[in-house]
Amino acid sequence: MKGFKFVALATFVGCAMIATVPKAPAQIAVEIGVAPECPYGYYDAAPYECAPYGYYGPEWFTGGVFLGAGPWFHGPDGFRGHVNNRFHPEHGYSGPKPQRGEKAQPSNRLDKVAHFKGNEVRDGRGHAGGGKH
Repeated sequence: MKGFKFVALATFVGCAMIATVPKAPAQIAVEIGVAPECPYGYYDAAPYECAPYGYYGPEWFTGGVFLGAGPWFHGPDGFRGHVNNRFHPEHGYSGPKPQRGEKAQPSNRLDKVAHFKGNEVRDGRGHAGGGKH
């Protein structure tokens, strides 16, 4: 009988302690800062490195300005644009990439990317689909 009383008392004390634990509200703060300044856009995944010329197709640029990608995407709802994922590090690309703050080469047009070979469709928010261009 003493064992039963002890178990009952321990259970009661445990329940009372759980009931009195204060709940802490979730605190989430996301600081994304300003978009990277890259001449031909930047990848849509962290660390948001500058993408080389030819990664993004011309639909990603309006008046020579990149629509953005990732948390800085400023394109219309339902936007889908072509990319050449052979220029993405996740697909093995390790060639030259512009540095942040560099300016576009005058010969590299953004409204008609020379010899563009888009092989993937992306939405600017990190989601990819198929699609050939």
